[in-house]
Amino acid sequence: MSSKKRRPVIAGNWKMNMTPSEAKAFVSELYEKVKGKRGCDIVVCVPAIDIPAVTKVLSGTSIKVGAQNVHFKASGAYTGEISANMLVDAGVKYVVIGHSERRQYFGETDETVNLRTKAALDAGLCAIVCIGETLDEREKGITSEVVSRQLKLALIDIDAEQMKNVIIAYEPVWAIGTGKTATSEQANEVCAIIRKVIGEKYGKAVAKAAIIQYGGSMNAANAAELLAMPDIDGGLIGGASLKADAFSVIVDAAQ
Repeated sequence: MSSKKRRPVIAGNWKMNMTPSEAKAFVSELYEKVKGKRGCDIVVCVPAIDIPAVTKVLSGTSIKVGAQNVHFKASGAYTGEISANMLVDAGVKYVVIGHSERRQYFGETDETVNLRTKAALDAGLCAIVCIGETLDEREKGITSEVVSRQLKLALIDIDAEQMKNVIIAYEPVWAIGTGKTATSEQANEVCAIIRKVIGEKYGKAVAKAAIIQYGGSMNAANAAELLAMPDIDGGLIGGASLKADAFSVIVDAAQ
């Protein structure tokens, strides 16, 4: 069912790093390193306060801008939150939803991940939906069950047409920010499980076309091996996305 004809997506998740001034300088440097590299889609998912500065610099370039979260309501008394329409109006094209840090520290649940995903899709954003197991769950041998459950709940009431704007990011929680990385075989095995679940829900054509990223300490040293796997179609990059040289090497590996 897998096919490397899928166009890879390399997305940097900056997390809570870089002031607007730093962000502006960084993306200017990054663009010089990756311009002309058309073999993958390149995204930088930046803190909300950096969006105006970054979109101004990257306007008209091949690098797209993403956000790191979105609320599921269009407006209202939700202090500190940002709606999908606000992101679209600011020039954002992608949004990360359900990252394990959001789940762990800010009360995200499978239900709110689904609501946020639907809100993002309704506004025309591409949703990067994160799923993944903890170390305890992996050691208990229930990775497949955990990932399948998270995926199915995230995709409730999302139809096959909308799946064209959904990217699934497999991020084993035990490998995020720890320096530990799933082996290429481990990562591909779970991405294949994800593709199988998508196929069961939407059919083989949707599953074959689905973009499934690996996240969890992907870096310049291991990117080529991971991206060569048949069911891995890109990466959601954490720490390495804050270094222009390292991020450009990952982009090269996706070519």
